[in-house]
Amino acid sequence: MENPPIQGPVFLIEVEKISPNPQQPRRNFDEIALKELAASIREFGILQPIVVSKIEKETEIGTEVQYQLIAGERRWQASKLLGLERIPAIIKSVGLERERLELAVLENVQRADLNAIESGRAYARLQDEFGLTQREIASRLGKSREVVANTIRLLTLPSQIQEAIAKNQISESQGRLLLTIEDQRQQQILFEDLTKSNWSVRELKSRIQTLRLAQKPQVDTVAQFADPEAAGIQKELEAVLGTKV
Repeated sequence: MENPPIQGPVFLIEVEKISPNPQQPRRNFDEIALKELAASIREFGILQPIVVSKIEKETEIGTEVQYQLIAGERRWQASKLLGLERIPAIIKSVGLERERLELAVLENVQRADLNAIESGRAYARLQDEFGLTQREIASRLGKSREVVANTIRLLTLPSQIQEAIAKNQISESQGRLLLTIEDQRQQQILFEDLTKSNWSVRELKSRIQTLRLAQKPQVDTVAQFADPEAAGIQKELEAVLGTKV
């Protein structure tokens, strides 16, 4: 379920008066995708306004108005690439600093095409810094609590595996499967085999199942026989067949 876009009056504000959002969950912006967005904006315009909060600063010559991004950094950056002077924006009135920061994180998670690791970091921040429960985060984002919990759990993977998920070298589902391997050495071996052989999710799942079967302790069938005569029969059969029975 997607949350509806923020509604409100749209204003044309100066691009140079906007500062980036320090709470932006996205760490990396694809330059090619940004140029493609700029080309789309050049042809069709900005179809969805960015969202900003107003910041008023007192100076020697009076009150100076600046804006900070809440959502829409890619559209803002693309507009700067095009040299646009103004950009359509919805000005969100936010009171307390804590409320503003929380809203910024929520809005970016809702709107941005984040990878699973970026989403996990944003969810973890809402949980750790703003005291939201996983159920509250899920409710605000229109997701299930299980999705939020599983995404946060990806952050317990080694950094190399997290980076592979962030770069789309392996999928989120494959990352969750690797989480089921408690032994870090085996987890690393599986990860390396996965990336070298380009396994599908199904192939990785099959490999993990095979690994678990191989690790199950072998039951000593001789010990199962309480009757010494039965144990003797078993040994005779093994001698004839040349294998354990």
